[in-house]
Amino acid sequence: MDRILVSEKIAPEGLAALQAAAEVDVRLDLDKARLLEVISGYDALVVRSATKVTAQVIEAGTRLRVIGRAGSGVDNIDVDAATQRGIMVVNAPASNNVAVAELTIGLLISLVRQIPQSHGSVQAGKWERSKFMGREVRGKTLGLVGLGRIGSEVARRARGLEMHVLAFDPVVSFDRATQLGVEIVTLDDLLARSDVVSLHVPLVDSTRNLFDATRIAQIKPGGYLINASRGGIVDEAALRAALDSGHLSGAALDVYSSEPPTNHDLLNHPRLITTPHLGASTEEAQTLTGTDVAEGVLAALAGGTPRYAVNAPFVAPEAWSVLEPYIRLGRQMGTLCQHLINEPVRSYDFEYAGELATVDTQPVRLAILQGLLTSTSEQRVTPVNAPLIARERSMRITERSNPEAQNYTGLLVVRAMTVDQERIFCGTVLRGEPHIVQADGYWVDFVPSGPMLITYHRDRPGMIGRVGLLLGTADVNISGMYVGRMAPRERAMMVLTLDEPAPDDVMTQIRAEPDIDQAYCVTL
Repeated sequence: MDRILVSEKIAPEGLAALQAAAEVDVRLDLDKARLLEVISGYDALVVRSATKVTAQVIEAGTRLRVIGRAGSGVDNIDVDAATQRGIMVVNAPASNNVAVAELTIGLLISLVRQIPQSHGSVQAGKWERSKFMGREVRGKTLGLVGLGRIGSEVARRARGLEMHVLAFDPVVSFDRATQLGVEIVTLDDLLARSDVVSLHVPLVDSTRNLFDATRIAQIKPGGYLINASRGGIVDEAALRAALDSGHLSGAALDVYSSEPPTNHDLLNHPRLITTPHLGASTEEAQTLTGTDVAEGVLAALAGGTPRYAVNAPFVAPEAWSVLEPYIRLGRQMGTLCQHLINEPVRSYDFEYAGELATVDTQPVRLAILQGLLTSTSEQRVTPVNAPLIARERSMRITERSNPEAQNYTGLLVVRAMTVDQERIFCGTVLRGEPHIVQADGYWVDFVPSGPMLITYHRDRPGMIGRVGLLLGTADVNISGMYVGRMAPRERAMMVLTLDEPAPDDVMTQIRAEPDIDQAYCVTL
């Protein structure tokens, strides 16, 4: 019989499921040294967030076949070390969807009806009915930044309240949005039209301080902002200023840039509702976390594929030499598309040409999906769970193989069909290294590695020099430059590879240049 070590408390229902199928030891007293001593006797390890499953622990676990995380994050598990040892890592990312969605709706109603403030007034012995005139949510517009699992649950409940729901999520299909009764729009459009804006995106480089002073200023005057996703997405000083000025009628936070929060000037603001990171704090969510992780652990021990596997699939050694650089390329191309395409995408088309047409391209497909989804998903996206997340969002994907690759040994092509255009990205492998050879229709040739500055601009004399001067003044070194254009003095693309990312203030100056339409600092 398989042996399972449970090192932290999980829901009784999850524990019972494990005990029905295996020999289970619950050891809540293990420190690092003792865990290293005993782990060799177990086939599976179940943890929450406190147990650190390091490479050393994984190496000592000579019998380990699966590590289960009762929760969504796996930051306390060395997933790469587990993958190298062939150990499957599973988690429970969907367990708190409804809990967070219901909290969001609760915060929404509390904001527009000023429930916490009026409660405090009555408790203080006051009777101020006229002071707390509220609004109805019926007929109002809710804007969801992110339409993943939690965003979708919020949308369903908001529709039940007779709200009109907008969403910004570049990877969610129009079909999926239609099923939910949601209108997919650009972020600028969402902010201009929404009475209430609710955030449901992960905290990654592209979303850190996404709602800064500039973005908050785009919200409809008198609107409301809710963040029950991750702290750090909202610039708290900018939020305080918007509440002070009256630009926002109110805001609600369940998460903060540091927890517990110390910004008391913001926390005590009369227009702010605060809760202590309660998103997943329901009995039902904790039960589901336990049963989901138990289901995943038992499926892995039985040799199956769990619903929520975190780490990468196996690639046959004989195919690795061809596939490995294309897998890296696919992930980088997906990430590049996600950064550069800031409009809804109807469908994607992946083409595998030349030598790619002769091998199993599933690992490349999974890598592209991982790149497309990583910065828009709350959970860690890997080649194992990327297809599940893509299906949940009803992403429309077609694939084709082509024995011809023009002037290359192999060519990977990603086409993104937006509302009114097709955007094309092409990559190849040269001397064992990934290269982007076409970006958004512009012919270029650069290695997608490290920080890069990408601009769309009007081809004018001195443009490269002006951008270079701004970077040089900020002590940002340029390691490579690549320019593509359709015709002289028409719209062009410039790619600068950098030794370090361009600071935010420099990017602001670059975007302010009169001939620059768009500018992005991207790290691949």
